[in-house]
Amino acid sequence: MGLEEYKGVAVFAQQVDGKLSSIALELLGKGKDLAKDLDTKEVTAVLIGSGVKGLADELAEYGADRVILVDDPELKEYRTEPYAHALASVINEYKPEIMLVGATAIGRDLGPRVSARIHTGLTADCTQLDIGDFPLEPVEGKETKHKQLLMTRPAFGGNTIATIACPNHRPQMATVRPGVMQKADPVKGAKAEIVEYNPGFKPDNKYVEIQEIVKEVSGVADIMDAKILVSGGRGVGSPENFKLLEDLADAIGGTVSCSRAVVDAGWKPKDMQVGQTGKTVRPQVYFAIGISGAIQHVAGMEESDIIVAINKDEDAPIFDVADYGVVGDLNKILPDLTEKIRAARAAKAN
Repeated sequence: MGLEEYKGVAVFAQQVDGKLSSIALELLGKGKDLAKDLDTKEVTAVLIGSGVKGLADELAEYGADRVILVDDPELKEYRTEPYAHALASVINEYKPEIMLVGATAIGRDLGPRVSARIHTGLTADCTQLDIGDFPLEPVEGKETKHKQLLMTRPAFGGNTIATIACPNHRPQMATVRPGVMQKADPVKGAKAEIVEYNPGFKPDNKYVEIQEIVKEVSGVADIMDAKILVSGGRGVGSPENFKLLEDLADAIGGTVSCSRAVVDAGWKPKDMQVGQTGKTVRPQVYFAIGISGAIQHVAGMEESDIIVAINKDEDAPIFDVADYGVVGDLNKILPDLTEKIRAARAAKAN
């Protein structure tokens, strides 16, 4: 089978309990950009589940030109085998040139299994996707291939960045970290072609049987949705000192987050971690308090609109990415800042 038979960009439209995951909409936005660079207009969303046809309109509003719907009772909850069978079957039937999957818990389980079944490569946990030439620099005696998907991801613990291509197999497949791509502006009332496709499911001993689903109840706000984040690092000094950050967040209408060092120390839960091994965030304002600015942390917050750094070390790398920096003792700075913000808001209210 020739590579030229594969056309267009496809996105796995992850849904859980009949609700689209944010990553599905982010990938549609990026898919539109990639399709434009490939001189093709078609972006396909692959929607897998049971009773999920009603989500097609939302996918259309966020950029899907076509929705391939695999709807079957066997797909009500995510299970590896039936979902892998469904997505691999869609790829073999419709042959997209590019296949994007979110690097969520589901996507990280699904992506490698599907890529193995369809005999293509997979670049995991990408933070950037582009269309370009490969090799990146011409190599004597080696053919330069054009309009390849260039998949960029951190490597070696975030100490270097690797750009990977899959020039000899199709589809070019990647899992993409949530939060790094931006959703397109929705077009209300937009419609997509809906193609109902079902490869068929036969119960077998590979299918896990789900006995019970117990949902975790978390009192921690999702930091990926926050407009303002007040993030603390090892330099905060102690878990008790996070009360200063909580007071600032309360005054400014923000949410508290943290660095990996704080999670490793047991001060805060993993759900609050920003960075390469945590969550990627894009708030309007990001306060980096007592955070040195290691590349692993910066990778998760550098796309914030405004970055404010507070650190007693004037040489801390965080100041290289900050829009505003304050050198000093956070124990003195934060109470004063919080008090002034509260006073300003009270005056505005009156």
